[in-house]
Amino acid sequence: MSDLIKLVESEYAEARSKHPDFKAGDTVNVHVKIREGNKERVQQFRGTVIQRKNSNTNGETFTVRKVSNGIGIERIFPILSPNIDQIELIRKGKVRRARLFYLRGRQGKAARIKEKI
Repeated sequence: MSDLIKLVESEYAEARSKHPDFKAGDTVNVHVKIREGNKERVQQFRGTVIQRKNSNTNGETFTVRKVSNGIGIERIFPILSPNIDQIELIRKGKVRRARLFYLRGRQGKAARIKEKI
């Protein structure tokens, strides 16, 4: 029984390690597999990570927010989802909190996040 648990945990650790280390405030480019009929393509969703929930568990998710045509769009991605092809880390953000929900009420320059150098 414990061998099975160790095997499953090692598989999850391996799946998690294929993604870069990112946190709230970072800008990421998530490559998502989209199925349209019997075709499959990869679509990119680029935005700022505003939170990571349930870290180091099987149900770990992260929320990415972007503004498209003046409308804020948020998507929640399970980190172990087979629909995520790749996660690219574009830039590291310098923030002091783990949840950036205050970005929802800001626009333009007020919604900027400093880059960690």
